[in-house]
Amino acid sequence: MSAISHNPASPTIILGIESSCDETAVALVRADRTILAQRIASQEAEHAPYGGVVPEIAARAHAERLAPMLEGVMGDAGLALGDVDAIAATAGPGLIGGVMVGLVSAKALAMASGKPLIAVNHLEGHALSPRLADADLAFPYLLLLVSGGHCQILRVEGVGSYRRLATTIDDALGEAFDKTAKILGLGYPGGPAVERLALEGDPKAVPLPRPLKGSAEPHFSFAGLKSAVLRAVESGAHQPADIAASFQQAAIDCLIDRLEKALRDHGALPALVVAGGVAANKAVRGALEALASRHAMRFCAPPMALCTDNAAMIAWAGLERMAAQGAEFAGDPLDLRARPRWPLDDSAEAVRGAGVKA
Repeated sequence: MSAISHNPASPTIILGIESSCDETAVALVRADRTILAQRIASQEAEHAPYGGVVPEIAARAHAERLAPMLEGVMGDAGLALGDVDAIAATAGPGLIGGVMVGLVSAKALAMASGKPLIAVNHLEGHALSPRLADADLAFPYLLLLVSGGHCQILRVEGVGSYRRLATTIDDALGEAFDKTAKILGLGYPGGPAVERLALEGDPKAVPLPRPLKGSAEPHFSFAGLKSAVLRAVESGAHQPADIAASFQQAAIDCLIDRLEKALRDHGALPALVVAGGVAANKAVRGALEALASRHAMRFCAPPMALCTDNAAMIAWAGLERMAAQGAEFAGDPLDLRARPRWPLDDSAEAVRGAGVKA
């Protein structure tokens, strides 16, 4: 795939803003896939005492940090606001207070500079992020989007064109990792802590369920697995490392089983792509890479830095949209509202349980 640009002599530059959860992020990305500058401010210290993200604290932290981060990123790149071609910001889904902080800031910048506003679906940012790092990844591809708030299998046809094949009916896998960490007393953020502890344990030591494994329905479920971890801890019969390793393996087995079903039902695509925060888990990546190899599919995952929430992926999604719309691109209206829920596939049928949120 060639670089995205309306003017090859002056590649398009997008300023991206991400504030959907507990990372405040700003980035400048050029159409030739160069990340000119980016900053990410974690809120781990603020949320650690509570064992999870507190929406009000998150929104306040975004409001305090965003303006100096914007100034810092522009300074890092040696650019002024007039040098960028558009302002892209997450407009949903996510914690509505945080989303509003980023989106309102982007609107103000767009209004002040006369540049177009691009309202980006946070999930689309994840879905397209592997293409920022890999110029050879072409449409269509099979995407496993797995994070703290989402667990879906999608057929990615192109920019703005997604077909959801499966989703979670209750908890997302990233949430299950975080709750497992909390049960084990590992603190926050939980996913990396569970992964580290699992390296010391036996993944076969604790008999944990694989919810919906082998089921005729295509979806995921992790609530029962999370409850089983709690019972294993309360029993006092197992070492924490063994519980962590067994949980991680059970989760991986569920992912692979559901992907195998999707491939049986819908056929293989040229590439299997994973994106979202859980994509940073090396054991998960290894299992997915092996699955892709068995089905003669190319495996693609973004670099670790692009797995968790970041603004480079938001800027890149904006660049992709500009290129897809070409001369018709006009940006989004400044009265556009933030959306706490925003599915990638609006035509997907609601599923039982909480999966309707996805």
